[in-house]
Amino acid sequence: MSEPLPIHHFTGFDGTDLVWREIGGGRPVVLLHGLFSNAVTNWIRYGHAAAIAARGFRVIMPDLRAHGDSANPHDAAAYPTDVLAADGLALIAHLELDDYDLGGYSLGGRTTARMLALGASPRRVVIAGMGYEGLTRTGNRSDFFRRVLTLRGGFDKGTPEWFADAFLKSSGGDARALIHILDTFVDMTDAELARIGQPVLILSGKDDLDNGSAEALARALPDARYQAIPGNHMSAVVKPGLGVAIADFLAG
Repeated sequence: MSEPLPIHHFTGFDGTDLVWREIGGGRPVVLLHGLFSNAVTNWIRYGHAAAIAARGFRVIMPDLRAHGDSANPHDAAAYPTDVLAADGLALIAHLELDDYDLGGYSLGGRTTARMLALGASPRRVVIAGMGYEGLTRTGNRSDFFRRVLTLRGGFDKGTPEWFADAFLKSSGGDARALIHILDTFVDMTDAELARIGQPVLILSGKDDLDNGSAEALARALPDARYQAIPGNHMSAVVKPGLGVAIADFLAG
């Protein structure tokens, strides 16, 4: 994509200035990016948004609170539990969407699930880069990222912490803001998962176990199917299979 997509502004549930980008026209689909990332990196740079838009979708991609071009407050009071889900619901209300699809990658997948628990009612759902344990036992991942955000550097090259720290540096993430995101996570119960009645695509790199078992997550949902794509948690994002799989599912 030669020209950057315009930035649009909306306010989060508490008045925080947040942004989204969009491409395409047709049926709306809201896509949420992962931790330390942003809409451009997760959805635009590697062609996923364009591939989905080409199938007749209006692809709406916010930068989550503390990420990208959205506000990154340092005050812990700006990060109550489920804040990202509340912001997502605020975007849907702002755009007056009543017939739409919803999905996300990693943190965006967890946020998607929490939006469903809080009343979002999309037609179809994509939860990518996320497993059962990543939704039901969030402490494991929050502890990992807390180490990355507080120690900053000094990790052995090639370790998961080293890769996460390198990604944080490349994205220009604000560690003082991002660490508060970790305190907003909510463990989901099996009962909450069982109430997700929409058709759900559970999409994961075949070598991705960062958030637990994607196959187990698919089994925990009433109407879900698991699909593996090439790569691990980081590399699956740069491969075209991610966007193609999402487009195929939403257009099916």
